[in-house]
This record gives sequence, structure tokens and C-alpha cells, in this order.
Amino acid sequence: MSEFAYSAVLVAVIVAVTQLTRFLPFLLFGGKKQPPKAVLYLGRVLPCAIMGMLVVYCLRNVTPLAAPYGIPELIGVVLAVVLHVWKRNTLLSIGVSTVAYMVLVQAVF
Repeated sequence: MSEFAYSAVLVAVIVAVTQLTRFLPFLLFGGKKQPPKAVLYLGRVLPCAIMGMLVVYCLRNVTPLAAPYGIPELIGVVLAVVLHVWKRNTLLSIGVSTVAYMVLVQAVF
């Protein structure tokens, strides 16, 4: 198979899978106006669970007994929480706290 044909097949498969994931909910639930209760429940609890897992993942290698003692991470987390509670803007809180953390790690600690 030529490189062009391989690339064309790869793009076609990616397009098909992407379209399938977009159309699947409509195919499963048909013309119903309200999704099943299980789907509504998962829509409520999964975002919080995913954010919790991401926080644990990001902080898994913090060593509070060795320099810099987790201070940049703590400042980043506190900044994200304060900004989110204050402004209720996820992109702002994540963006500003990420930039602050990177500045702290690269220039301060």
C-alpha cells in the first residue's frame, strides 16, 4: 500500500469514528426529548470525578519533605480555586494558575 493510500484510509477511519461518536447518542435515544436518568446522572457526576482524578494525577509526584516542598503546586492549586470561586470562569482559573505555576517553577524555585 502506498503512503498516500495509507494516509487516505487513515483519514477516512478517523472521520468515520468521529462521526459515529457524534451521531451515536441520536441513534441510541432516537427522538426522545429527555435522555435516560443514568445518562443525566453521569452528566452530573463525571465532570467532578474527572477533575478530582486530574488533580490527584497532577499532584502525585509532589514531595513535601524535599525542596521546593510542593510550594509552587500549592500556590497554583490555591490560585485556581480562588479564581474559580471568584470569577466562575474555568479557562481563566486554569490558565492563570498554570502560567503562575510555570513562572514559579522556571524562575523562582
